[in-house]
Amino acid sequence: MKPKLRCCTIVLLCFLGLSAKSQEITESTFGNGLINVVAKDSSYSLKFATRFQTLFSSRWTFTEDDTSTSGETNMLIRRARLKFEGFAYSPKLEYKIELGLSNRDISEGNEFTGNAPRYILDAVLKWNFYKNFVLWAGQTKLPGNRERVISSGDLQLVDRSLLNSRYNIDRDIGVQLHHSHQLGENILIKKAISFSQGEGRNIISGNLGGFQYTGRLELFPFGNFNAYEQADLDRYKSPKLAVGFTFDHNNNAVRNRSNMGNYMRTDYGFHETDINTYFIDAMFKYRGLSIMGEYAKRNAESPIALNSNGTPTGDKVNEGTGINFQIGYLLDNNYELVGRVTHIDRKFQLPNNIENQYTIGLSKYIINHKLKIQTDISLNDMDHSITNRTLYRLQIDFHF
Repeated sequence: MKPKLRCCTIVLLCFLGLSAKSQEITESTFGNGLINVVAKDSSYSLKFATRFQTLFSSRWTFTEDDTSTSGETNMLIRRARLKFEGFAYSPKLEYKIELGLSNRDISEGNEFTGNAPRYILDAVLKWNFYKNFVLWAGQTKLPGNRERVISSGDLQLVDRSLLNSRYNIDRDIGVQLHHSHQLGENILIKKAISFSQGEGRNIISGNLGGFQYTGRLELFPFGNFNAYEQADLDRYKSPKLAVGFTFDHNNNAVRNRSNMGNYMRTDYGFHETDINTYFIDAMFKYRGLSIMGEYAKRNAESPIALNSNGTPTGDKVNEGTGINFQIGYLLDNNYELVGRVTHIDRKFQLPNNIENQYTIGLSKYIINHKLKIQTDISLNDMDHSITNRTLYRLQIDFHF
């Protein structure tokens, strides 16, 4: 053994030995974070948590006449994250930092991110400066479609739908203003507006096109409830409903999925165009039953990138529509049966612009969403294609 390696091994063993002797009994419970502290003078608090998802998947492509079949399998750490949150100076000033460690979390680095891994998911301050007004500043999720805003750890299937992967607006850096108010005894209205850079997360090159503007309105006709967690783990004894509307405008966007996707390059620079994205979504929960529906639409002023001589570059805005419907029922033993149907119509994917995905899944909640096992199987039916695809997935979700 080399001297340096031997020295590092001895130091590590000593550290582990000291750590084992210094273990203390804590009153914290599983799922509420590894560390929960509040300063004696109440000047700050910290909650530190970690989570990861271990995924096995198998994909198969087959022809409708069964003359050809091919498949592949994969095992990976789908997500691995560190999360820090709490308040600083005053309980009215909250913060959240979330870091991604898995390859899928940090991939897609390029010259606009300094060719560096994209470790930072969230780094945001939330200031409750007046009554129900809260100002957010930093990088975090935009107030977009419900399925995207729901944490990937709070899903009732292994992962989000095709609608989300095709049309969501994800994260960006900027400011957001959130407000809620009560209308009568039961009706709650929540509003959010956002002004962001429009280039996506972890961009250091500055603003390439214009800015991005997002607005969301959400109505809770039967009172507030946990509308940003799939599955009715609370088993609400009265019906709960949330209906949301989002409009997003990215001015002079240079990427084909608004603030995500490929950069649209031409022989004179970037192709710039205004991109609008619309969402309508709803969440219903009652006695273990949960139903979620979403509609998405995206269009652009000049969707096709052209060179200076008028020839297409091949880059196009991901225009189109999507519909997603999902239903689940939680049994008394905390097993949940889930079904999902997703319809995607992408304008420039002819002749296979129509894609339908049918998914059935089973989840076992051992400790709510903090420790669960999920499995699902999907059939992807492509319009005007002789080949279809099936996808099987099995995932363990662990949140400390």
